[in-house]
This record gives sequence, structure tokens and C-alpha cells, in this order.
Amino acid sequence: MIHMDAEVTIIGAGVIGLAVAARLSRDISPVIVVEKHKKFGQETSSRNSEVIHSGIYYPKMSLKARLCLEGKKWLYQYCEQHDIPYRKCGKLIVACDESQVPQIQKIVQQATINGVTDARLIHHDELHELEPHVSGDFAAWFPTTGIIDSHAFMQSLERESISQGVEFAYAHEVTGIRPLRGGYEITVVQADDTPFSFTTAKVINASGLNAGKTAALAGISDKTYRQYFWKGEYFTLIHGKHKMISRLVYQAPEPDTTGLGIHTTPDTYGRMRLGPNAIYLESSIPEFSVDPSHAASFHESVRRFLPFIEPEDLTPDQAGVRPKLQKPGDPWKDFIIREERERGNPGFVNLLGIESPGLTASLSMANYIYRLLYKTNL
Repeated sequence: MIHMDAEVTIIGAGVIGLAVAARLSRDISPVIVVEKHKKFGQETSSRNSEVIHSGIYYPKMSLKARLCLEGKKWLYQYCEQHDIPYRKCGKLIVACDESQVPQIQKIVQQATINGVTDARLIHHDELHELEPHVSGDFAAWFPTTGIIDSHAFMQSLERESISQGVEFAYAHEVTGIRPLRGGYEITVVQADDTPFSFTTAKVINASGLNAGKTAALAGISDKTYRQYFWKGEYFTLIHGKHKMISRLVYQAPEPDTTGLGIHTTPDTYGRMRLGPNAIYLESSIPEFSVDPSHAASFHESVRRFLPFIEPEDLTPDQAGVRPKLQKPGDPWKDFIIREERERGNPGFVNLLGIESPGLTASLSMANYIYRLLYKTNL
């Protein structure tokens, strides 16, 4: 057996890579994390709604449903144990008229099937007791949905990983992955364009937007692994309008739409945003600008259930890019988390399509990967 420089190499220091590093390094060493940016969480992980999801939309027993439901519980526990700012603000999905009631009833039914125990329908009086400025006659209410300071969470995971011996190689981009007997040779390029290589017994591809390219570096080609990029823009509420609402509030989603629709997104520091929309990037090149003219379409999307908001109350905030496994018109897709032994790549784990609820599922996903690699029950 060839001696390996590392037992596990994790490619990518987003929230998933960090969670995996923290979990594996409790029992495994040495662990290396390679990240092309100068610090953690510079792409999808720092450009999202920071919502702790309930696990209500996904088919029963899908990875998204299982890992989200378990991950929500673990994430709240982690926040308590590590003093991570969070708020269990709750989530409302509002029916603006009777035609939308069956849609929110269906969501509550799916949530119950998935094991969510606190989902229920509420009527006008209770809705307006919770959010007096929201317009609607019925809503689905999920009191344990919340928000988290995702930067503080990632910082804590990094700190925990370092304390357990994980080595982080920031500003190092992976340019080659060569299978060896008993492992892999990883070639990276440093910030000064200097290449070097090291060996590792196992590889976890947690490179987010680049996950498809990383899989290809290892010679893994599968058309189902193609990721499609969808940009989501956010606008911040100003002119004091952020004080008129305190929870996550969504309109009942339209059938066959991408994403959950534009909704209110509070953060742990008192701001309130609207977003995200869903813009398909045909070029598959990440792009993070926010078009100020889209304030009008944001206003149009929310005016039925948030009638107090005017277009001038919205100012551009940020945009994120989601790596989905579907292009426009494609059916729903689950996470791909796959150990590639059957392709001749033992110990190589691919993670693709890790969009929402990836943040919520991060701790349970890390444990799932640990069990996947070290042959305990899934």
C-alpha cells in the first residue's frame, strides 16, 4: 500500500466542506481542506437566505427531506452549544385568495408526511396576530423555521476543524486528480501559479459551483452530474418598512416554478430582505450583480400579500448563484451524494446540486458522508 499524505482531502470550504471537515476530524486524520478562494464560504454559502428550513417541500425519504429534517434539529443544537446567532422566527406561507388554499394544504400534508410535527393551517385572525401587515385569509404556519448567522456558523466549523488537526490550504485551486493504487494524487496551483501535488486516500468533492468540473478532473463523466446555474437577487427593505414584519413570509408557490418565490428574509441583525428571484444563467458562468430595475418585478411579486411595500422601498442587496441539477422545464431533482466505487473510484465522494436546503442539512450531510465512507449504516 502506498503511503498517503492525507487520509481525506476535502475540495471546497463552503458550509458543506467545513461541516464535513469538522465531523471527520473527530475520528479521522490527517484531513486537508483545499479551497481556491482566500477564505471560506465565498460563493453559495455566503450568498443565500440563511434560512433554517423545516423540510416541508421535498418528497418523503429523499435526501433533501431526510437530511433537512435531521439537520434542522442538529443545527439549532449546534447554535446553542457554540453561541451562534440564530432566531427561531417561524415561517408563514400565505394564501392570498381561496384558489391558493389547496396549495398550502398540500404543503402542510407533505410536511407531515416528512415528519414535521408542528405544521398547521391558520386562519385570518391568527395570521394577523402574528403579522398584522400581511394580507391573506389563510396561511401555513411553521413555528420552528428560523434564520442563522451563516458566517458565524462557518467560522465556528473552521475553528473546530483546526482544533482537531485539519489543515486548510486556502488560495489553492485543484487542477488535477489522478487515481492511484489505494488513493489519489491531487495537483493544486497556488496563488503565485506554483503547482505541487500530494496524495490522499479519499477525496470529497464539495466544490459547489465547480463540483461538475472537479468530478471531471477525476475522469468521472455523467450527464446527470451537469449543474445548471440559477442566479437569485435580493433587495433590502428601507424607509422603515423592515420594522413592519418580523418573520419569513412566502406566498403560496405557483405550480412548476423554480424556487419558492420571492419572500421576506430577516437576518439576525434586524435587516429585512426580499428575494430571491430565479434567473437561469445560460452561460453557466457565475454572475453576482443585482439589476436595480428588478425592484419593480419584486414589488409586483409581493404586493398581494405585502401591500405596504412600494417599489421605492427596495434597494439592491446581493445576489447568489444556486447549482441546480435541472434547467428550465426539468423535473425536481434530489441532491447527489455518491461514493464512486462502482465507477472505479473508491473513496471518492461527489456532491452535486447542493442548493437549498444545503445550509440546514450541512451537519447531517457531514455525518451521512462519514458513514458512507466508513461503512456504517445509512
